Amino acid sequence: MIIGTAEVTIRIPWAKSLKEKRMVAKSLIQRVKNKFNVSISEVEHQDNHKLLVLGIATVSNSSSHANNSLNEVVDFIYDNTEAEVEDINIEIL
Repeated sequence: MIIGTAEVTIRIPWAKSLKEKRMVAKSLIQRVKNKFNVSISEVEHQDNHKLLVLGIATVSNSSSHANNSLNEVVDFIYDNTEAEVEDINIEIL
């Protein structure tokens, strides 16, 4: 069993409140869940309205499939948000 994880840090410069951040987070998380077979959740900086850190996990029988799945999710995030993707950490265990 191969486990792939990704941590994506997104800056939301226009957000003036946690409510605006939650709107971006919920929308993005729901779109990823609808399109890909991965687990995704906000994992850090819940009290900072400018930063959104998403944790993504997938399970596969090959490391290349897990890596490809996570890369597709990251590309989807880039293409489907106006916020700035600052950092991406992908690990295959």
